[in-house]
Amino acid sequence: MKAGIVGLPNVGKSTLFNCLSNAKAQSANFPFCTIEPNIGVVNVPDPRLEKLEELVNPERVLPATVEIVDIAGLVKGASKGEGLGNQFLANIRETDAILHVLRCFDNENIVHVDGSVDPIRDKETIDMELQLKDLETAEKKLDKVKRAAKTGNKEAQKEEAVLLTIKEKLEAGISIRAIEFSEEDYEDYVKPSQFITDKPVMYVCNVDEGAATTGNAYVDKVREAVKDENAEVLVLAVGTEADINELDDYEERQMFLADIGLEEPGSAKLIRSAYKLLNQQTYFTAGVKEVRAWTVNVGATGPQAAGVIHTDFEKGFIRAEVIAYEDYIAYGSEAKVKEAGKMRVEGKNYIVKDGDIMHFLFNV
Repeated sequence: MKAGIVGLPNVGKSTLFNCLSNAKAQSANFPFCTIEPNIGVVNVPDPRLEKLEELVNPERVLPATVEIVDIAGLVKGASKGEGLGNQFLANIRETDAILHVLRCFDNENIVHVDGSVDPIRDKETIDMELQLKDLETAEKKLDKVKRAAKTGNKEAQKEEAVLLTIKEKLEAGISIRAIEFSEEDYEDYVKPSQFITDKPVMYVCNVDEGAATTGNAYVDKVREAVKDENAEVLVLAVGTEADINELDDYEERQMFLADIGLEEPGSAKLIRSAYKLLNQQTYFTAGVKEVRAWTVNVGATGPQAAGVIHTDFEKGFIRAEVIAYEDYIAYGSEAKVKEAGKMRVEGKNYIVKDGDIMHFLFNV
């Protein structure tokens, strides 16, 4: 699962990407310096992993990861191929969620492609380009479906009705994620098309250091503009985060954070939020060889969780021994949890909960 960082040129996307992945994507002060999408595999900060490490004292610890893609800056006309539009839009289509970076700071030394700072206008520019691309996709599908619908094909008639709703809303400037569909229509006709504006989105307001904890007037405008979108708004001083990232010493980094009123880097919060946005959760395996966080979709069953470790585990799944994270911490070891009768045995229909500590029995 991948989350793509999008936004206009020079809003801080590549600086943010560098913060998240410690990869140094070229962040030059002019449009189109990021053409190939940079891909970073980023560790998901999880304090539970540190607690388990203290108790188990394993040989190694492996965190969960999330893939972040730095997509080049979009400009007006991208849906028609302006700038490097077609390539950017194809890159966005391949991601599962969108981290939309908005410039919410003033700085005369950093050029803005439209000449002034206005995060709402910037958001609308990007939204419009993505909506136009989706409109193109919907119209192409409609052309095909209409012919079948005319012959009396009931399935095609249903799809035509859904696509006409999508077309009408997109033409009114409404993204697909804001349209209500029945579960059946969504699964059958919307999801397979991979519309860009159907992807879940989070807005990242890039502010200056002084607004890192409180936000500013630009952030307030963004919150107001997206209040009906069911989207998270995250405030991040990306330039400051980059400076913190340059410090090698952990103590120094903590002091710098404390000075600006933060308990942890905003980038850590962003990674966790991106993980949630991708509908991901974590379960753990804990043994002396390794304590490890594994990623599964929210709603995954026991066998699906086992399959993340190895496909044989899923095929030959018999049962799972499960300990709730809170119980493991409270009793201090697997043996003590067992003694207290707090270890559960779960079958094939068990729905995994975030933080479960699991051990699988299988037979192939």
